[in-house]
Amino acid sequence: MLLRAYAFVLAAVGALVLGQAPRQTVSLILTGGAVVTMDSAGRVLSPGAVAIEGRDIVGVDTPEAIAARYSGRESIDTTGQVVMPGLINTHTHAPMVLYRGLADDLALMDWLQKYIFPAEAKTVTPEFVRAGTRLAALEMIESGTTTYADMYYFEEEIAAVTREAGLRGVLGQTIIQFPAPDAKTPAEGLARTERFIKQFAADDLIVPAVAPHSMYTLDTKTLKAARALADREHVPVLIHLSETSDELKTSKTTHKATPAGYLESIGFWGPRTIAAHGVWLTPADMAILSRRHVAVSHNPESNMKLASGAAKVTAMRTAGIVVGLGTDGAASNNDLDMFEATRQAAFLAKLQTGDPRAVPARAALQMATIDGARALGMDRAIGSLETGKRADLITVSMTSARQTPMYDPLSHLVYVTRGDDVRTTIVNGRILMRDRKVLTLDESQVLSEARALAEKVKAAVR
Repeated sequence: MLLRAYAFVLAAVGALVLGQAPRQTVSLILTGGAVVTMDSAGRVLSPGAVAIEGRDIVGVDTPEAIAARYSGRESIDTTGQVVMPGLINTHTHAPMVLYRGLADDLALMDWLQKYIFPAEAKTVTPEFVRAGTRLAALEMIESGTTTYADMYYFEEEIAAVTREAGLRGVLGQTIIQFPAPDAKTPAEGLARTERFIKQFAADDLIVPAVAPHSMYTLDTKTLKAARALADREHVPVLIHLSETSDELKTSKTTHKATPAGYLESIGFWGPRTIAAHGVWLTPADMAILSRRHVAVSHNPESNMKLASGAAKVTAMRTAGIVVGLGTDGAASNNDLDMFEATRQAAFLAKLQTGDPRAVPARAALQMATIDGARALGMDRAIGSLETGKRADLITVSMTSARQTPMYDPLSHLVYVTRGDDVRTTIVNGRILMRDRKVLTLDESQVLSEARALAEKVKAAVR
């Protein structure tokens, strides 16, 4: 031991004599691939390297520069891959993967009222939520999502599984007017939410949130109480907003205002609020959201599948609204692949505006990473590869026929890449998947459990 320490001192002294600082030993180095940082300068290092110590990124530079400063206890050769920030899904309902394909080709209200709400009433239990979240977490890890925002029931179960899987989550306990699987009344839902917030208040991976379902499933009193709870506990708010034309019509009939206008009139809006969908926002609505620093989660695939419409993403961004991307639940998408959501966001904006430059590749990738982090109020910690930020990153293989040739990594990440191109997923410095092998979940057990629950769902909805 003394000899080893003496050798280290000699090496350090030798390095100083030669004008070099001794190398710092870090937990992990990824080196050799193209590094897409998504930082404010838009740096792409090809090749590049990332050094990680514990849960933090401590260096992003060329392989030579990283090798000169750091020695890794573990290393990953990323030659032929892109290293990038993990994808951030700003809106989903994780356990609803167990309803994948249960009811397709329907408008939102028919889908919700005739199929989903009745199915949930019969099947949602803590066991269901745990199994569904494990399946969702497996899919997210395999397809490169490292952080997700969720709205559902028994959210404490979702949080426990999310931590077990190693993912980062902004998790909102749903509050809804009618009897829900975990709360018979809105008051009970609010009380459950408060307990959930206190349970996970200091968690390193879980950010608890208040999730009033929507303005059309809650009365004014409950919406105000939800906002008051979020303000009191200093947590985010997640809500559905202006998803369909029917919602817009109902709001105008009932409240003589758009959904966003009505929520403004009752003092609901505030910072750290994420409004999901925003398909039918008016220019006046956008001005309200921008002024109140409300972010929007754009869910292009769900909106197209349910024929809800196309959100005016370019207008929102021009109005100063931060727009992140979401998959929505897999019951209305029908997957959690954020690379698909990113591609469809770019395509839909081009089609809607008639302008091929409407959402270029870089802008689409920003919405899936750093803008998603901004939407969740977490951009100081995640969303880009920068020194001092959390080590939430993925590697994407660029060696298949579909990925060849590659002239521009940003173009390939948006217009070519699919979730199954992801090779490695890292959250908080922990490797969750390496070379397509998920390390934090037992894949066969997760799939077996999900199939068993699916049989119960089929029996319940016959």
